[in-house]
Order: sequence, then C-alpha cells, then structure tokens
Amino acid sequence: MVEPVKQALNRANGRRTSKTPNPPDYDPLDLSSKMEYALIALLELATQTEKQPPLTIGGITAKHGIPDRYLEHILTILRRGGMVQSQRGSRGGYVLAREPWQISLLEVLALIDGARKVREQTPASTSERETIYAFWQQANTVSQTFLGNCTLQDLCQQLSERRQKSPMYYI
Repeated sequence: MVEPVKQALNRANGRRTSKTPNPPDYDPLDLSSKMEYALIALLELATQTEKQPPLTIGGITAKHGIPDRYLEHILTILRRGGMVQSQRGSRGGYVLAREPWQISLLEVLALIDGARKVREQTPASTSERETIYAFWQQANTVSQTFLGNCTLQDLCQQLSERRQKSPMYYI
C-alpha cells in the first residue's frame, strides 16, 4: 500500500492529526439502493440450502420490502452477469449460479452500478492536479482491492455472526 494512503488510513482509525472533523453525513463510498437490494437478494440466495426450492421475487420482496419490479430488474442484471440462474415453472425462482466465495463485492458493484467513467486529466496539467489525481487513484485502488477481496461468503459469515449476537425469540 502506498505510504500516503497508509498515513490517511491511520488517521481515519482514530489517530487523526487534523482538528477538523469529518462532515457528519458524507460517505465517499455511497451504497446505492440498487446495490443494497442486489446484495440483499444475493444474501438470501446464498443462505438457501440445496433442498429448499428456488427463491421467488415475491418471497424476497415480502421479507425486505423491496419493490417487485425493481428487484426483477436487478435479478435480470445478476442473471445476465452469470451470478444467478432463473428456473421457470410453478416451482421456479432464482438460485445462485456460483458458490458465494466465488462472487466478489467488486464484481457485484461493477455489474449493478455499471462501470464508472474515468475522468481524464485536462491537457493543461499542473503539479497540483497531478498530485490530486495520483492521491485519488491510490484511494480508488485501496477501495477496489478491499471490495475485490471481499466475497458474498464474507457477507454471509458476518450476517451469521450478527444473528448469533442478537438472537430472535419467538412466542
């Protein structure tokens, strides 16, 4: 990892040197609702056992309050991207096309939110602009590496741990 990025991460982890706080409602890695719904659907599919029937759009939307048509659109994108398979018929629905450990979050992000257009430097490049672009590229590289190393299986494990910490009791 590049040294300026390491220093920035150390400051972000509680060893900040600046007295100016971060803006309270600013998130540079914004999670779009489309990405959130895609990850919810993938988590639901990943936690299904092979003995259970395929999950239907209605089953997912009823549990999570996602609009049917929006989820249908998202699952179509995931199907075309090779992450899920659809099964037709009265017992049809959706299943994962690959194992959860084979699906990276970066792959899901690129598929759902699309490739982001890289902003090119202006022809009248200055040292200041070059410095800013280089630093921003380092930050992008760190986030891409992190999301590329995280898989759907990692999300499933965190979900399982979270559920174990706060068990639900039924009467």
